[in-house]
Amino acid sequence: MTIKLIAIGKTDNKQLIQLIDNYMKRLSHYIKFSLEIIPDLKNTKNLSETQQKDKEGELILGKINTTDVVILLDENGKQFDSVSFSSYLQKHMNSGIKQLVFVIGGPYGFSEGIYKKANGKISLSKMTFSHQMIRLFFIEQLYRGFTILKKEPYHHR
Repeated sequence: MTIKLIAIGKTDNKQLIQLIDNYMKRLSHYIKFSLEIIPDLKNTKNLSETQQKDKEGELILGKINTTDVVILLDENGKQFDSVSFSSYLQKHMNSGIKQLVFVIGGPYGFSEGIYKKANGKISLSKMTFSHQMIRLFFIEQLYRGFTILKKEPYHHR
């Protein structure tokens, strides 16, 4: 199985980029992982929130294969602790799927088309974080999940 994270908009903070790269490198010891960035839409001043979500949704759908299992990182999704999240990952790996895709939406969330395509939703917190920070938090949690599965000392209970 491979895991892909799709996100809208680039990260411009150099420290965040370094941390994300660090965890991506660590994660590569456990699984094939990729981060796909969809550039921010241009000229959005004349677009409604719905129009912006629809345009972003089309771009996201273009990055998803028909056989992918798609999980949205959504404030209304299911919440896990780190150990439960590692079990969630293991369940997907055991199911025989080729690719598990997690998606971070744009500033207004997801289009209806993306919600219809999704196989599930998870929430990292009831708090709101910047889209740039969520990438780091999520990739770190993926890494933590795999260290838990391998019974390595990164996660202390």
